[in-house]
Amino acid sequence: MAGVSERTISSATTDDRAISAGTTMDAVTLRVGDLALMTSYYADAIALVPIEERSRGREVHRVLGRGGIPMVRLVHTPDLPAGNPREAGLFHTAFLFDDPASLAATVHRAASDRRSRFVGSADHLVSEAFYFTDPEGNGIELYVDRPRDQWQRAGGELQMATLHLDPNAYLRAHLTQEAMDAGPGLAGRIGHVHLQVGDIATARDFYVDTLGFEVTVSSYPGALFAAAGGYHHHLGMNTWNSRGAGPRAARLARGHRPVEHARHPLPARDERGRAPRALTHGADPAWSTSGEERRGPSHVSPAAGPRLRPAWPGIATRSRPSWPLRPPRGRSPGRRPA
Repeated sequence: MAGVSERTISSATTDDRAISAGTTMDAVTLRVGDLALMTSYYADAIALVPIEERSRGREVHRVLGRGGIPMVRLVHTPDLPAGNPREAGLFHTAFLFDDPASLAATVHRAASDRRSRFVGSADHLVSEAFYFTDPEGNGIELYVDRPRDQWQRAGGELQMATLHLDPNAYLRAHLTQEAMDAGPGLAGRIGHVHLQVGDIATARDFYVDTLGFEVTVSSYPGALFAAAGGYHHHLGMNTWNSRGAGPRAARLARGHRPVEHARHPLPARDERGRAPRALTHGADPAWSTSGEERRGPSHVSPAAGPRLRPAWPGIATRSRPSWPLRPPRGRSPGRRPA
């Protein structure tokens, strides 16, 4: 999926625990109550197309993406209870685009869909981002990265911020008819996943010290950002809504929370040794007994967070948006975090 520069990871973790610099994000799995509604929404608002569909018992798993790249896996879960915003789980799924025109076209589509709720927009210095909520309450980030040579570091950390970004000015500057007409033909991928967790130290112990992600920003209040290969972040973690949330019960992890797991494709088989070794430090991975997933650990469950699933490689809008775009009352358009 998304290319990540190959370089030695510099972090507090030892070499045998450092995750490979080639690690990237794969599709995010969401348990949904209304499969038809959510399929329609992600097709119309985000311009994703069906890639694969499977039935597993009474469950239907439907994969959507662009250009053959999986981005969202929807698992039909009838009678799915609404998630508690104070629990650990998904904060948002972040869809990364190649250029401002592709981003602007997708933002326009999302804003044009009456089922979307526009939350805000922000300049994060390393990226420019727009935020929405889908019909079942899952957070969505649509963003584009600035060139890496423009990213700044100070005090040993990557410099990220949450600055005002005028959404309407952005669309006026970057929206093109060509990009609008291209729709699903424009490249896209999952750039990162942002989680809400009960405790930052516990999340850091799992994602950094156990799995080997490198901390990129730790000074942001109530949050931690980590990545592989020098990216600004593949994982965001915060306690803004969920401070003190305990470990998720197995019952909840199986379907009573919207997010089931995030997938991190690891390097090719002859390069993948470090990651499985890292999983043995402080974790007890469960092994899948189903067909294609017998090849490796199915998932590991960190305290106060959703499951993370390692995965090996191989595996025009219908109406105009309401102008100007405005976030809900009481929320500044530049206050949404990365």
